[in-house]
Amino acid sequence: MEANPSQGKESPRIEVTIAAPADEVWQALRDPELIRRWHGWHFDGLDDEVREIYFKDVTEDPEQRVLKVQGNDRFSLHPVNGGTVVRITRSPLGLDPDWDAYYDDITEGWTTFLHQLRFAVERHGLAERQTLVLEGILADQREPFAQVLGLGAAAGLAEGERYRASLAPGDEFNGVVYARTENQLLLTVDELGDGLLVVARQPRNPNRPDGGALAVLTAYETDPADFAGLEGRWTTWWKSVTNAPA
Repeated sequence: MEANPSQGKESPRIEVTIAAPADEVWQALRDPELIRRWHGWHFDGLDDEVREIYFKDVTEDPEQRVLKVQGNDRFSLHPVNGGTVVRITRSPLGLDPDWDAYYDDITEGWTTFLHQLRFAVERHGLAERQTLVLEGILADQREPFAQVLGLGAAAGLAEGERYRASLAPGDEFNGVVYARTENQLLLTVDELGDGLLVVARQPRNPNRPDGGALAVLTAYETDPADFAGLEGRWTTWWKSVTNAPA
């Protein structure tokens, strides 16, 4: 059995700096109605997921702005000049053997969520949004997911650089490279009301021995009919390039 890639490493720390006061960011972490405006994507169980992660069996210190969620992952807020650093310190690997195989998945999930939080607070004041998620295993894994999607050129750009892409599902996207990590590329999307596209390479786990692919689209001030059309195009394309969902 292959060793978990995180075995033997220090607990990961994930952080972003948000151009907003610490009290405002703390509220975005403690109000379930606000959390659903940045966390993940819409699905029938989103409200239950928000309660499970951020409110069930948690410990919090509002004065110090520290929140420890299930599994002992720890949020901490740190005021800095011009904003707030939001830091997640992962619990050490091995505290919960049932979840060890998914440790890297959780780290990648927190990474996506923190960037979504920053984007929603800074650029949209936690406004309502529309979302689309595509997740699965590419049928042909010889090319990186960004390349398959049509973002090969954008994948080589630095943060802050503009991109223009003709995407495989049939849409033309323009925007800026918002952030990038080892496994994730985040792009703003002008055509989606200054939306956000997350393109991620998913880690290996027992259900994905070769890893997987994830795309999350977030739209603001976009006509629901237009977004439904986009969802149809992307879903049809996704079925043509993936195996069964991961």
